[in-house]
Amino acid sequence: MSTIESGAAHRVMARCGRVITRHPWPVIAAWLLLTVTVATLVLAFGRPVDEDATLPGSAGQHGRDLLEAHLDGADNANGQVILRSAGERLDDPAVAAAITRTVDRIRGVPHVDSVGAPVLGADGRTGYLDVTLDVGPQELTRAMTEDVMDAAGTPGLETLPGGALTRAQPSTGHSELIGVTVALAVLVVAFGGLVAAALPLVTAAIVLVVGIGAIGLAGHLTGVPSVATTLGTMIGLGVGIDYALFLITRYRALLARGRDVRDAVTETVASSGSAIVFAGGTVVVALCGLGVAGVPILTTLGWTSGLVVVIAVGAATTLLPALLTLLGARVDALPVRRARTGSASGWGRLADRVIRHPWRYALTSGALLLVLAAPTLAMTLGQTDAGDRPASSAERAGYDAMAAAFGPGINGPLTVVAELSPAATGPGDPRLAALTGAAAGVPGVARANPARLAPDGQVASVRVIPDTAPSDPVTLDTAGRLAALDVPGAAVSVTGQTAVRGELADRVADRMPPVIVVVVLLSGLLVLVAFRAPVVAAKAAAMNLLSVAAAYGALTAVFQWGWGAELIGLDGPVPIEAYVPMMLFALLFGLSMDYEVFLLTAVREHWERTGDNRRAVRDGLAETGVVITSAALIMVCVFASFVLGDEPVIKMMGLGLAVAITVDATVIRGLLVPAVMTLLGAANWWTPRRRAAAVMPERAA
Repeated sequence: MSTIESGAAHRVMARCGRVITRHPWPVIAAWLLLTVTVATLVLAFGRPVDEDATLPGSAGQHGRDLLEAHLDGADNANGQVILRSAGERLDDPAVAAAITRTVDRIRGVPHVDSVGAPVLGADGRTGYLDVTLDVGPQELTRAMTEDVMDAAGTPGLETLPGGALTRAQPSTGHSELIGVTVALAVLVVAFGGLVAAALPLVTAAIVLVVGIGAIGLAGHLTGVPSVATTLGTMIGLGVGIDYALFLITRYRALLARGRDVRDAVTETVASSGSAIVFAGGTVVVALCGLGVAGVPILTTLGWTSGLVVVIAVGAATTLLPALLTLLGARVDALPVRRARTGSASGWGRLADRVIRHPWRYALTSGALLLVLAAPTLAMTLGQTDAGDRPASSAERAGYDAMAAAFGPGINGPLTVVAELSPAATGPGDPRLAALTGAAAGVPGVARANPARLAPDGQVASVRVIPDTAPSDPVTLDTAGRLAALDVPGAAVSVTGQTAVRGELADRVADRMPPVIVVVVLLSGLLVLVAFRAPVVAAKAAAMNLLSVAAAYGALTAVFQWGWGAELIGLDGPVPIEAYVPMMLFALLFGLSMDYEVFLLTAVREHWERTGDNRRAVRDGLAETGVVITSAALIMVCVFASFVLGDEPVIKMMGLGLAVAITVDATVIRGLLVPAVMTLLGAANWWTPRRRAAAVMPERAA
């Protein structure tokens, strides 16, 4: 790896490297102390999650705020214990008596505030109990839900969780194990030795403990969805291993040239460390661009993912150099194979072909990318629900049981909230009956419960069960008709998770263009600062847009159209969650810049040394091809392993990231970028302040 053009950054990182080589043990001790502290705090206080979507400024959020302000316990976690009998009806005296005992047991469970009377379906063999806890969704833990379901066990009846009782952080242990195993295999092949291969896994493990632990602890201060932890795990494993791979590759190359251990570590931190800081910075800046959307869940996912990236950069530029200082030449211990690198490698031969026929490779790879991106034109945004989970999951079983007994809308109720002016004096106020009747008469409504009046008489609410499932777009149409109700003396709004998520999809669609502009400009600006080359910065942004478009095409084909959905554990097409494309855009734009920075630093070094653009492109690709491919393969395997999970949103994230990185590291970095840079010639490095250098005559390769 070569140094990016930023003398100040190089000098700062060089000083950092010298300090680390003189004091490796304190650096290692500081990281171990931080890791143990975070892990201890997580074990002591837990990692609460909050799955409730919020959307400030929306009508749905306004309705929710009214309920929380005027109705005690309106913001408490609420779930259902679903009861299903294969034989007797639930209203059979013996069965009813058993259910009564079950209700009493549930009421005795800690944190249970109330248990509703049994509600029976039309067949009499399926029913549910509404369970309200005395904690909000953010404080609800897996242990609380397990305690409720353990108490709900009733002889002769099947019990299933519903609503908040299904909310538990998804297990990703098997995905992490698969990702780490594949990463180890790739690292062994790339480095040829077990010690060098183990180092990235050690630093990645520390990144995960500190990063994921910090995200979990932040859940005590603000709402953090479970997907933030899973996404942080994916990013932490991917970039944690990749950054270490780049540094170790540079360090071993310097040792091979006869450099002293301390000098090699210092130069590695100064050169590759600077590139990693800029690469990580592009990821963080891109994620910060999500704040423009004004969507809390995107902001949260942005800063939690960015936090993990910052920790990964810190570990790669401080902890890893300290370990390398102590290991010295023993980094090559326990060899198992010898890897081929350099100009004689396959990447060198590919580079020769690309620079000989740049138009052919530019047009062919560009056409392939457009084909991969074509399905994006048909992408629509929606919301997933428990009915999109694998059929084997308890959450899906409960969802299906409720839908079969009470209709699909039972799984996504809407709440009509009315501000009463003047305030009602009691439950006999005629506006309450008018509100219930008007809601029940709206097309798409299966039934409406009697209005509930707040103690102060200022707010009333009606729970409405639509005819359609929460993920069905028709349900949002029903919510719109409910919001348009005209009841004299009552200002109506509609809330509930389904309504709020529908408004979230609309806001994401409206804010997508400005987010794209901000992310592209900020990331391009960082590349411009790094290389002082406007053409290179513009080209990098354009190439990253192509990799993102390919990821969107894959999402549309697999999830929206259902192509190969069964292969990833889905029963068929599922809606693309509204916030996923925007989150993927920021994340992929940043991650793609990683490879762009590492490739361009090598090309720039050869350009400054020779002044020959063709030779610089050829040697830069040959030099970085193996390490970029290895890094990309690790990241792809890590991301793809999360497709094996049960959560559709995680599948979307994993597949989108894996496809984009695959395309980016092969078609774009291996073919399109070198072909375009060959065609641009010396114009790649044009800069207003360095005209002479930009037009340096090329020498023969």
